[in-house]
Amino acid sequence: MNKSNNGAAKKRRWLIGGLAFAALAAILWASYRPRPLDVETATVAEGRFEQVIEEDGQLRLQQRYLVTAPTAAQLQRPTLKVGDAVKAGDVVAVLTPNAPGMIDARTRSVLQQRVGSADAAVAAARANVQRAQAALAQATLEAERSAQLAKDNFIAPSARDQSRLAREAAAQALKAAQAEQAAAGHAASEARAALGRAEPSGAAQGLWSLKSPVDGRVLKLHKDSSEPVQAGAPLLEIGDTGAMEAVIDVLSGDAPRIAAGAAVQLSTGRNQPPLAGQVARVDPVAFTKTSALGIEEQRVNVTVALKAPSEELQKLGDGFRVDARITVSAQDGALLVPSAALVRQGEGWQVFVVEGGKARARTVTFSDRNADSAWVKDGLKAGETVILYPGSGMKDGQPVKSRTA
Repeated sequence: MNKSNNGAAKKRRWLIGGLAFAALAAILWASYRPRPLDVETATVAEGRFEQVIEEDGQLRLQQRYLVTAPTAAQLQRPTLKVGDAVKAGDVVAVLTPNAPGMIDARTRSVLQQRVGSADAAVAAARANVQRAQAALAQATLEAERSAQLAKDNFIAPSARDQSRLAREAAAQALKAAQAEQAAAGHAASEARAALGRAEPSGAAQGLWSLKSPVDGRVLKLHKDSSEPVQAGAPLLEIGDTGAMEAVIDVLSGDAPRIAAGAAVQLSTGRNQPPLAGQVARVDPVAFTKTSALGIEEQRVNVTVALKAPSEELQKLGDGFRVDARITVSAQDGALLVPSAALVRQGEGWQVFVVEGGKARARTVTFSDRNADSAWVKDGLKAGETVILYPGSGMKDGQPVKSRTA
């Protein structure tokens, strides 16, 4: 009886020990078994692949008109302000002829004497005209009388011819006297004009009104107060803000990749819809520009024609900053994988595909890539799930827990 009891107790001890050992093994296995790594994933899909160049630039008017002073004058105080709308033909600036310089009493007296002398010359010329008229009248009578006497054979034909020539000479003398009278009149007017510029005047005379050449808005006032201006001096700038284009400066190395007609998207600010456009031209010359890092770069200006309605463009302005996205190539129906899933493998590339809860390394080749995605040529199929940002610790066969991006 004691032997059977001892055997049963021994069996219970072994059973309890076995259960304890199994429980310990289970705890150890649960503690040290590989746990699935929580990863961010994305799905391989077909879509449109675009190779783009992203740079910043600014808007500018297609046509800018500079209103200048046609002659030296006094500019009246402008009534327009920057941003004011104007119509073609509206007066945008008014010029007053410059006032004559001040003179002393002696100079004024000299000018007055010149006027008196000119008036006397006019009177003398008038008297000479009257004398020439009288002489022509007398010569005409003598010529008529001589012609009648020669007809009646009372005088010789030579006497008749002499009278006729005398009449022609008197006619020419009258013309000369009349010309001298006209010259004397002009000299008198000139003397009076010189004296008139020295005399104090009343109201301003001869105002020049400068008009806007186009419909648009005032962009800049070069003169904002009344002041003397010289001929050719800029007064204000006018342009139509509804007709604008964008100028984007790109690296000279990227310029050959940009073709005329390439699609462009322009961002004008946060929460603003992008503006559509296309490349109008690429400048054939480059210029040097210093970057924010202090590096000198060769840049080329790319002009972009905007497709937006003029009403939308009028909300913007000349010189506004824009962020441009220039499409240099595009392919529809391309198999795309995020660039964040690519991992360097020697000279090639690989991705980690999620299969059965584990990461599987797979070599891929692609036709092209940009900052966002790669155009896969071989190694993946649409619908497969790839791991984003796998990191250097990711291994083939690593248990993973997928979290879609």
